[in-house]
Amino acid sequence: MDPTQEIAAMDFFQGHPAEFALYRALMDALEPRYDDLHIKVQKTQITLTNRRVFACASLPRKKCDGQPLLVTVGLGYRLDSPRVWMAVEPYPGRWTHHILVHTPEEIDGELLAWIDEAYAFADAKGQMRKK
Repeated sequence: MDPTQEIAAMDFFQGHPAEFALYRALMDALEPRYDDLHIKVQKTQITLTNRRVFACASLPRKKCDGQPLLVTVGLGYRLDSPRVWMAVEPYPGRWTHHILVHTPEEIDGELLAWIDEAYAFADAKGQMRKK
């Protein structure tokens, strides 16, 4: 992550050191995976894109136990897992899944596989638009 993005992320998580540590652990796992990863720190979320948005990191708006990081992934189907805090289908064939991450150990193979799927799903949608 470039220094400007790191500072912006630190500002985003100001007052939330536990969540920032989880975000850094997530980014440490993701940055080596994707050559074309773009990170955009916005007011309410940090967006991860290739050609399109495939995942986001944010603070939960609703009160949750502990101090979780909210990881959001978009897939073409609904995940059936107790780890999914909330899932919505904003339009047919596009499911948005919100996953609460409380500990670095929860940034595991299962979560990373879902993010990999979301990356591929977003990339495929971007390819379809080019045709």
